[in-house]
Amino acid sequence: MSAATVLPVRCNLLLPALWVAVAAPLRAAEAPPGMAWVPGGEFWMGSEEPQFRDARPVHRVRVGGFWMDKTEVTNAQFAKFVEATRYVTVAEKTPKAEDFPGAPTENLVAGSVVFAPPAQPVPLDTHLRWWTYVKGANWRHPEGPASDLKGRENHPVVHVAWQDAQAYAKWAGKRLPTEAEWEFAARGGLDRKALPWGDELQPGGKFMCNSFQGHFPDKNTGGDGFVGAAPVGSFPPNGYGLSDMAGNVWEWCADWYRPDYYPRLARETEVAANPQGPADSLDPAEPGVAKRVMKGGSYLCTDQYCSRYMPGGRGKGEPDTGTSHVGFRCVSDADPQRASGLDSKEIQR
Repeated sequence: MSAATVLPVRCNLLLPALWVAVAAPLRAAEAPPGMAWVPGGEFWMGSEEPQFRDARPVHRVRVGGFWMDKTEVTNAQFAKFVEATRYVTVAEKTPKAEDFPGAPTENLVAGSVVFAPPAQPVPLDTHLRWWTYVKGANWRHPEGPASDLKGRENHPVVHVAWQDAQAYAKWAGKRLPTEAEWEFAARGGLDRKALPWGDELQPGGKFMCNSFQGHFPDKNTGGDGFVGAAPVGSFPPNGYGLSDMAGNVWEWCADWYRPDYYPRLARETEVAANPQGPADSLDPAEPGVAKRVMKGGSYLCTDQYCSRYMPGGRGKGEPDTGTSHVGFRCVSDADPQRASGLDSKEIQR
């Protein structure tokens, strides 16, 4: 090999390493408060778990780099937003009769959906056996009017609808992550592992996330130290420095939900570049009810019923509905074009 050939080859090999060495400290110094840098790259998205039929096929995706909140947005953070803007969440507003035709007037009251464990074991045929609508439940009163946030300032805010999360993100100068960004970040640099830290739920017997232990849904033994939501950051972060990317509370994503979206992406392209989700929603289980994607599972996840705390698992929810196990975190672009390394024409819907 000639000297003329060796020089470009060595430069090509060395420059990326030099760029990483220089860029890493710069990014650390410039890191927005409470956020971690997710470098972007290609990965296998989705899951072959038998119960995750809407997460197939596993397909190749490329995302650009971005900043992500290290933890879910907390009650204290959300309170600052509300104080600054006087924002009123969906759960705090009285539902309008025109939005719920046929509903009895007495049922049109402000409130939200709360987990209510039954007193004894029940069939797992319908979630209505352990969820109930509670008048006066909202982000300030997670279990209803008699509850408050005292001692829970560092817990993830819950009872936030998708539009509430969007409003907070806009106020904070951030945005909600796409489903692809969220899953890439959750994997923490690992390749096709079942969980953000590897393949074992409890490596060496150590609890790595806040999920359900005991008999679902009637008895949570709290083996991981919690029977409900935990303070953010209570468990080890993943390889990108992100906490609670499995369990604790579900997290809203920007995308509409469709179970046929992954097959379409896999058919259309070898590597999907920064997919933004489908243009509309479809849930065959509830035709006509639009839903957004949620990721990460919650403190209610268990292999007895739902183990979607795995990065490849997918959740879904009506954007105007919050519950006691749904929250969110935000992302931010460092420099949209430089961070992504993608031409705008490559971004796929």
